[in-house]
Amino acid sequence: MAHGGHCVARHEGRVVFVRHALPGERARVLVTEGAATDRFLRGDAVEILVPAPDRVPSRCPVSGPGGCGGCDWQHVSVDGQRSLKADVVREQLHRLAGLDGPLVDDLVVEQVPGDDDGLGWRTRVQHSVSPRGRLGLREHRSHQVVEIERCPIAAPRVQEVELGSPLWPGAARVEVVAPAGGDKPLVLVEPVGRRPAVLPPGSALDASVATTTRDGLERVRGRTWVREQVDVGDWHATMRVSGSGFWQVHPGAPAALVGAVLELLDPAPGEQALDLFSGVGLFAAALAARLGPDGAVLAVEGDPHAVRDARRNLHELTQVGITAGRVDRVLATMLDTGLTTDLVVLDPPREGAGRRVVEQVVAVEPRAVAYVACDPAALARDVRTFAEHGYELDALRAFDCFPMTHHIECVARLVPAVP
Repeated sequence: MAHGGHCVARHEGRVVFVRHALPGERARVLVTEGAATDRFLRGDAVEILVPAPDRVPSRCPVSGPGGCGGCDWQHVSVDGQRSLKADVVREQLHRLAGLDGPLVDDLVVEQVPGDDDGLGWRTRVQHSVSPRGRLGLREHRSHQVVEIERCPIAAPRVQEVELGSPLWPGAARVEVVAPAGGDKPLVLVEPVGRRPAVLPPGSALDASVATTTRDGLERVRGRTWVREQVDVGDWHATMRVSGSGFWQVHPGAPAALVGAVLELLDPAPGEQALDLFSGVGLFAAALAARLGPDGAVLAVEGDPHAVRDARRNLHELTQVGITAGRVDRVLATMLDTGLTTDLVVLDPPREGAGRRVVEQVVAVEPRAVAYVACDPAALARDVRTFAEHGYELDALRAFDCFPMTHHIECVARLVPAVP
């Protein structure tokens, strides 16, 4: 299994990246992309001749070749998925970071509470709308819309919107946000072209509604934001997230990741911390509670909408400062003033922190860095850069925050290497 959710096969000397397959299977593969002169091909396993032990019947009627591109592992048992995800993380760290040993080799992907055997967990779903006005999801690497009645991995209250309002004429996209804390869902409608705001069909839709415009969100009814609640031990937080702002889509993921970060960093009262790519302020709030009034947290975030939410979420925490701007540019300015810190939380986007930010983090001389990663390859590349500058990976956890897909979240701890 390769990073990205497809299996690696070889045919007449060329690599074929095959979706909907499992390692060790024998299958008939339909080539979907590639020409005779290409170095590799892409394909779909359209007939399984010899199945793998972890193959199971899909529980989604539109998954599989030619279907929805969202769930690439509906054909794999949940335990099998976690085993494959661990294999992929190990392979990336071996190949890109040159790491081996028990820390990597014995990695186990942990279950996250809040789903039903891999289903019913996704609290944010962005639907496309078919030419007939019906909700749907796109095919893999395609603009083609596959119509659905309900998405099996969607959270129950997302499914209620899908089943209750399947028709959205005049809409290009319909995103449903169903917060885990009990608030009613928020439905974000993107109209086709410059047509007027699209109202929800019927009055039975129990949700806030807004339309997306070039100028931002236009409220139709209710709120344009949701409240997310997180509990980790005796610590509780309520976070405001506007519109389609970033928040973990699995209901158990925020608590699992915060708990892992706090465990690995073990913040002490009075210490100082940086929260980089801080979003709406979740990790900053959790750090502030541990560091106490004599500690300090500086949160840095580049998205202006997330910064506005963070200012609301963190305004009562006087030991937290928020700086808006690109992380590398903010750090460059602060390093000129002699900035140092005890702890760093890195939660970058999928492409990773990158060499410049890693080098800046090393320059502030933290005693520990907690790196939250949604892409194993990006994590491995950045771990290699940390190693080049004297920091080593000494703890690693992995979480199954995206069942039925190849995606995974990792939390890694990096500390100064022992001479």
